[in-house]
Amino acid sequence: MPEPEAAPAAGREPFGSRLGRAMADRGPLCVGIDPHPALLQRWGLADDVAGLERFSLTVLEAVASLAAAVKPQVALYERHGSAGMAVLERTLAAAAEASVLTIADAKRGDIGSTMAAYADAWLRDGSALAADSVTLSPYLGFESLRPALDMAAEYGRGVFVLALTSNPEGASVQHVGGADSVARRIVQAAAGENRRYFAGPGEPGTPGLGSVGLVVGATVGSALTELDLDLAAVRGPILAPGLGAQGATAADLRRTFGRAYPQVLGTSSRDILGAGPRNQDLRDAARRTLDELLAD
Repeated sequence: MPEPEAAPAAGREPFGSRLGRAMADRGPLCVGIDPHPALLQRWGLADDVAGLERFSLTVLEAVASLAAAVKPQVALYERHGSAGMAVLERTLAAAAEASVLTIADAKRGDIGSTMAAYADAWLRDGSALAADSVTLSPYLGFESLRPALDMAAEYGRGVFVLALTSNPEGASVQHVGGADSVARRIVQAAAGENRRYFAGPGEPGTPGLGSVGLVVGATVGSALTELDLDLAAVRGPILAPGLGAQGATAADLRRTFGRAYPQVLGTSSRDILGAGPRNQDLRDAARRTLDELLAD
């Protein structure tokens, strides 16, 4: 039996436990906050810092009570320079104030002191960019992520590691190795981390989730079966982007993820965001998506 996770040094409940409870209470929906220039224009907003902030805070206000988590796309803030990153800081702070969990979609990955610096930026208490969790890229080797893995555990935060993406180029890396594919090694390594730092069963009726999750595209289809990936054994959350505008439905998620479906955090961005800028229209779009995810 794995030893139970030690309490984080910062005294915070582990991310996996917090996310599991949010998914049980609100449902398994993550809303991406993706301020693409075309969406800003569609909303009648300028492609500048003021438009960026209005967009971000409007989305957050509309969906905070419906989503288990929100996922700001970091690159779309970076493109506005330091002022854009300041908007991201304020968005993360506003999400914390609204009691909605955040996933900084930064996809960071490097080695040594550089990876430690990324961890310090996104996961350390006191950092203006600290989110509840961050996406990471393991393609310099899973163990290259060690500074972020350890800091997340220390501060009760989480990580989502890219494992199986649905872009056409992803297979050229992730599927390599057949029965011992790159994707399978990543999945197994994440499972090992959750055995080491498992959050336990949580409250009655709350999924017991570890704090090391995976990013698996909602449109990967039969790849999970073909690569023999046991996502249920990871015992961590599965962030599944691609719901809605990218073509995946909630029924597709159930078929694709099978017995791991209770761990899946279905992620929709453009399909919901395109309903704006009216708050009620955004809420209605988020509610429709959530209802589909919750349907039997």
